[in-house]
Amino acid sequence: MELFSSMPLALNIVAFALLASCIWIAGTRLSHLAGAIGDHLGLGQAIMGLVFLGGITELPELVTTGTAAWKGNAPLALNNMLGGIPMQTAILVIADMVAIRVVLTSMPRKWTPVLEGVLLAVLLGAMLILVNVGEVTLLNGLGLGAVVLAGTYLLFVYGLHRYEKANHELSADANDLSTSDLHDGTKGIRQLLLHSAGAALVILVCGMLLVEVCETIAVQSSLGNSFVGVTLLATTTSLPELSTTIAAVRMGAFTMAISNIFGSNLLMVFILLPADLLYREGALLAQADDTSKMALVSGIVVTLVYVLGLLRREKPRVFGIGLDSAAVMILYLGSLYAFYVLR
Repeated sequence: MELFSSMPLALNIVAFALLASCIWIAGTRLSHLAGAIGDHLGLGQAIMGLVFLGGITELPELVTTGTAAWKGNAPLALNNMLGGIPMQTAILVIADMVAIRVVLTSMPRKWTPVLEGVLLAVLLGAMLILVNVGEVTLLNGLGLGAVVLAGTYLLFVYGLHRYEKANHELSADANDLSTSDLHDGTKGIRQLLLHSAGAALVILVCGMLLVEVCETIAVQSSLGNSFVGVTLLATTTSLPELSTTIAAVRMGAFTMAISNIFGSNLLMVFILLPADLLYREGALLAQADDTSKMALVSGIVVTLVYVLGLLRREKPRVFGIGLDSAAVMILYLGSLYAFYVLR
C-alpha cells in the first residue's frame, strides 16, 4: 500500500503498534464471545478450545497469511504461518510464569492436550518431509500435501469430539472451569453473534493492513520478509492466543490453556490449504526457504518438550517455571537467533 511505503520507518512502527493493539483487544473480546456461543450450543471444553477458541484466535494468522499468499509473497506467508507455531508454543512459558505456585503441565488430568501435541508434532514432521522431498502439485498449482494435512486435521477434530462424548465423565478435570466462567453469559445468541461479527471485522481489516505494514518495515529496515514474517508478524498475530491463555490460567483452567495453544497450532497447519488456494504461482509449500524449515524443526521440538512434560507430570521448578517451560524458553530464544542468522 502506497500509504505505508510513503511513511518513514518510525511512523510505520507506530502504525504496527496500533494495529497490533486493535487485534489484541478484538481477539480477546471475540474469544470470550466464542465461549458464550459454545455454551449456548452445548459443546464440550476440549472442542471449544480446539475449534472455537483456536479458530477465533487464529483469524489474524488466517488473514495475514492469506493476504500475503494472494499477493504472491510466499516467504512472508509461510514464515508467518510456520513461525507462529513455535511463537505460540512459547506462550505457554508465560502462562507457566503466571501459574506461580504450580507447574503448568503437571495440572491437567485429561489426555486431550497430549493427543493434540502428538498429532501436531506428526503433522509438522510430515510438512518438513514435504518441504525437503518436494510437494506434489495438483490442478491449478494446489499441493497434495496441503489437502492431506487439512483432511487429517478435520478427521482429528471429529475423532476428538467422539472421544470427549464417549469419555465425558473420565475427562472431567477438577482444575478446569467451564467456559461460562470466561465471559458474561447473560447475552442472547443473536447478540453474541452480532458482537462476534463486529470483533471479527476489526481483526480482518487490521490483519490485512498489518501485512502491508510488515512488508514495508521489512524493506525499510533491511531485515527481509522471511525474518519479519517469522518474528514480528508471527508475534503480533499470536496476541489473541496470549490473552486467552493467560486468562484461562488465572482462573485455574489449565487444560483449556494448553489445548488453546495446541489447537491453535493445529489450525495453523490447516491454514496451509486456504493459503495454497490463494497462492497463484504453484504449490505454496514448494516455496519454503531455510527459515521455514527452521521454523518447522523448532515447532516440532518445543511441542514434544511439552508433550513429555504432560506425560511425566513432575513438578520440579527452575526460576519459577517448570523444567519443560525453561527448556522451551531456551530453545525458542535459540531459534530466534537462528532466524536472524538465516534472514
